[in-house]
Amino acid sequence: MIDKRKLIRGSGGGPKPPPKPYRAPDTLHSRQFATVQDLISEGEIEGFSTPSKAGITDRTSTEYNNAALKDVFLNDTPVLNAQASNTSPTTSDFNFQDVTFKTRFGESNQTKLLGLPSETRSPQAVSSTTVTEAGNGVVKQVDTVCDAVIVTLTWAQIQRSDDKGNIHGSTVQYKISVQPSGGSYEERINTSVSGRTADSYSRDHRLEMVDTSGNALNFPVNIKVERVTADADPAGFLRDEFTFPFIQEVIDSSSTYPNSAYVALRLDSKTFNAVPTRTYKIRGIKVRIPGAGANNSGTPTVDANTGRIQYPDNYIFGGTMQAAKWCSCPAMILLDLLTTKRYGLGDHIAPDQTSDATTFSNLDLFSFFAASKFANELVDDGTGAGTKEARFSCNVNIQSPKEAFAAINELAGVMRCMPIWSAGTITMSQDKPTAASYLFSLSNVGEAGFTYQGSSLKQRHSVVSVSYFNMDTKEVDFEVVEDATAISKLGTVIKQVKAFACTSRNQAARLGKAILFAEQNESETVTFTTSIDSGLLVRPGSVIEIADPVRSGVRRGGRIVSATNTTITIDAVSETNLPVLNDNPTVAVILSDGTVEVGSISDITGSVLTVNSVIKTDSEGNETTQSTFSSVPATNSPYVISSTTNKTQLYRVIQVTEEDDVNYGITALTYVEGKYNFIENNVALPERKTSVLNDPLLPPSNLNGEEKTIVVNGVARTKLIISWKEPSETFNITDSNGNLQVFEKPQGASQYQLNYRFVAEDNIKDNFITQVVFGNDFEIMDTKKGSYDIEIYSYNAAGKLSTSPLSGTIFTDGKKDPPENVADLTIEPINEQFVRLRFTQSIALDVLHGGRVFVRHSNQTGAGATFESAVDVIPAVAGATNEVICPALPGTYLLKFQDDGGRFSVNSTSVSLSLVDILDSITVKTDREDTDTPPFNNTTSGLFNNTQYSSARGGLILTNLAITSPATKATGTYDFGATLDLEGTFSLVLKRHFQSAGFFPSALWDDRVGLVDTFPDWDGDVADRVNAKLAVRTTTDNPNSSPTYTSFNEVANGTFKGRAFQFRATLETTDPAQNIVVQQLGYSAEMPSRTEQSAVIASGAGAKAVTFSAPFFVGTSSITGIPKPSVNISPQNMATGDYFELSSISGTGFTVHFKNSSNASIDRNFTYSAVGFGKGG
Repeated sequence: MIDKRKLIRGSGGGPKPPPKPYRAPDTLHSRQFATVQDLISEGEIEGFSTPSKAGITDRTSTEYNNAALKDVFLNDTPVLNAQASNTSPTTSDFNFQDVTFKTRFGESNQTKLLGLPSETRSPQAVSSTTVTEAGNGVVKQVDTVCDAVIVTLTWAQIQRSDDKGNIHGSTVQYKISVQPSGGSYEERINTSVSGRTADSYSRDHRLEMVDTSGNALNFPVNIKVERVTADADPAGFLRDEFTFPFIQEVIDSSSTYPNSAYVALRLDSKTFNAVPTRTYKIRGIKVRIPGAGANNSGTPTVDANTGRIQYPDNYIFGGTMQAAKWCSCPAMILLDLLTTKRYGLGDHIAPDQTSDATTFSNLDLFSFFAASKFANELVDDGTGAGTKEARFSCNVNIQSPKEAFAAINELAGVMRCMPIWSAGTITMSQDKPTAASYLFSLSNVGEAGFTYQGSSLKQRHSVVSVSYFNMDTKEVDFEVVEDATAISKLGTVIKQVKAFACTSRNQAARLGKAILFAEQNESETVTFTTSIDSGLLVRPGSVIEIADPVRSGVRRGGRIVSATNTTITIDAVSETNLPVLNDNPTVAVILSDGTVEVGSISDITGSVLTVNSVIKTDSEGNETTQSTFSSVPATNSPYVISSTTNKTQLYRVIQVTEEDDVNYGITALTYVEGKYNFIENNVALPERKTSVLNDPLLPPSNLNGEEKTIVVNGVARTKLIISWKEPSETFNITDSNGNLQVFEKPQGASQYQLNYRFVAEDNIKDNFITQVVFGNDFEIMDTKKGSYDIEIYSYNAAGKLSTSPLSGTIFTDGKKDPPENVADLTIEPINEQFVRLRFTQSIALDVLHGGRVFVRHSNQTGAGATFESAVDVIPAVAGATNEVICPALPGTYLLKFQDDGGRFSVNSTSVSLSLVDILDSITVKTDREDTDTPPFNNTTSGLFNNTQYSSARGGLILTNLAITSPATKATGTYDFGATLDLEGTFSLVLKRHFQSAGFFPSALWDDRVGLVDTFPDWDGDVADRVNAKLAVRTTTDNPNSSPTYTSFNEVANGTFKGRAFQFRATLETTDPAQNIVVQQLGYSAEMPSRTEQSAVIASGAGAKAVTFSAPFFVGTSSITGIPKPSVNISPQNMATGDYFELSSISGTGFTVHFKNSSNASIDRNFTYSAVGFGKGG
């Protein structure tokens, strides 16, 4: 076994190999340079931002140049770090080496930039001799005048070896000097090259042919290159010798580019493998700004940090402009664009620029100043640090041509302005706090009044994303503004907006907030027409007050009847809703110079308004207070009244158009006066109440209730009709004589909320029922006995309820009372089997519709006959019936009404019958000629033929008794005065009526003729040779036309058929000594009763009209009292709840309508029996 602890181990492997020789990296390469020239602006600019902020004014100094390099960005990286010293930056402060920077600022007399070659001549050989430290350098003489020369130096290699085989780099210092003709050498270059290269390496140096003062050198010029570092050892380890092989003459561009600001950059290809992107942070074009103010009110200055124009307090612009300065004021920038000929519209707007007066002659300079002052006011910058910034700043680089209109509007939009061209002048109308400059009401607009239109909800947004240029990141950034209220209504609806010329985050936020505010609060336009006197004074951008009674709910504007400088007498005071004095009322008027002044009303007497304080507003919105109007308002000029609870509407005019020779059309947009504080400072909007239509109305008044019974679908129902008076407000006016006048004006309630509940007699209350009612009444159906509690609220136009209701209690009876007793009951026998009972139809609707008539019979008469002890003689008939046909039974018929609720009349009505009373005919007419007035119509001679009326005899007698042969008797006739017209063809039973007597006209013997033996009587007391007859003739024609009658036929008691009947009495005597007197003469016409029965008839689903087979006689216009036929319906296949209605009963037929329990029409079979008089046809 081996003991491992005793083993001897050696190092092994022999000696170590030598280390591998070191070789330094090849760090030197030939380089090329590129010069880039960038035009950065037209017109003179302030310069670069950093040196301007630092207050470095010498733009030719190295300090300025160094500071400017902080504003030069190559591929978004500054050439010099912002923290570097402007006077002595270190090499490490530079992000890029070997960058040469030169600039010109757009001055009209600027010099050219050196180093911008326009011509480079061919290189000239100098020498192949090595430049040594021991020698005096290599000199090359330049004989031809040029702007610069390029010296080329060449190294075959630069490296150093040591004895170990390592290869290192080396450093070679050299210098280049220039000697002008007649001068001494001036060192221009003293630099070195460090590194290692095994290949040929070249380096160029450009030498400007000017001295330190910029003056051209005198030629010829000697260029000397000298080595400073010790010479190389070509045979040894150091190889860094170089030569001066070439020189190249350069001729630079001579262009100065006046009025153009530009930059030249010389870039090293070692640093950039391609031309980098360049960005310059500059302060742009200098523009003219307002100059020294009037009345020594100061001179505006420009904030060096922000470019904001700082106006002195109480500055008064007098129209003077000062020299051009850089600023960020959009108003002055726009003014410059409009007047500059080189890059603006000066050739068109300001062609003559010999003086400020001519330059600005086509511009409303004061409106530009006003816009500038508003734009440069300080507002919170949104950082939360309490710092402020200008309201509107303009920082933009316009790099491409634009339409003039678009460019002007973009710049004007930066400061919320609208440029207006009017009467040959451009003026600025700015969206800023503005006092109203004109007044409108229905008194000074067209008949159409005011027309309002709002934007669609689809066009509104709840979120605005505003893009702006972030100066810190040098990129477009986005500021998102949200309207939480709008989001809750509309959801998230985003609008993308580009903030033109904006580099401030908070300015972008204010823009977004303004857009959201306008869409939600200033989206309504109003249009109207007005007369020329108003149209000429109103301009786009003006703020106007509108007192529209349709919108506000009250009349608060009109025309002035008369005025002083403290009183206004208004028109139509009874129609004007004058405010109370504790409501801070004011009256606005237009003075003769077109200005508006507002007076506080201290007293109202009749139509006279007295003011004690007047507010006057100047063009810049400054208010002053005075005790009277500046002048007396003109008669017939407009006025408007405002108060805390009802102010006028404010609108900003956006368009004025001339419609014809006398009328102007105006379009205006909603103006909210407190929006600026809201947008800029988050100050809550002040309340401006412009209408009472949103105010809760008063409750209605005069509660009334009326209960009625009505018929609905054939069913009687009760209803309670509730009515009230619409709410009205009263106001008192004391006239000029001190008399108090009270006016009442309805508030115009559009609808009401009605709450009602039923309260039973035992005070059990139902729940309230709520109804919305349009109108001033309401019906509660199917009322019950008890009461109803009523509450009525008024709705205003906005749907708000009055704060309190009109309350009351109305008592109702419902359908509890029994129907009335049957009235006017009569009995009429028809024949031996039937009688007709007639009575007055019930007046109770619940009997007429759904009720019945009960007909009972008792064999007893008198007190023993009661409804309770009687029995139904026929089934109960419909409640609308007023007659029934019953079997003819001796005893008592008893009738009661029953309503649809089963309630009977309190008392029955009865009539008795004995069978001897039954008749089977009816007398149609009875005519007595002797009872006429005068008797026998004795004043109508045409009726008599050989007859006459004798008042002494009291009757009708013959006139001439002579009998002429061959006649055997003397006759005479009398025609009845009236024709009997049945107005239809019927059969009549005619019975004559006579009472007559014969008499001897003379009882004396001397008066008699003939033999005495022939006398029929001796004493003269029997006259029996006389006679009288009644005859009738008939026609079926209309007797009032051209009828054809039959011949006269004698009638005693017989049946005749026809429509019209004429009667004639004939008197005759066969004895000339005897005459006849007809003392009573007439006839009676009767018709027999008739019963008609039908076969089965189908009613159909509706009202069924039935025609009798032959008409019944029901009388004529002159023959009355003839009853209509009695109709009895015998229905078949009826269901529970079915019923029928019988109507339109006449001599020719009737109508029957079958319905079910739901009052719907149904089809049922039935038969009928009709009993009446006469048979027509």
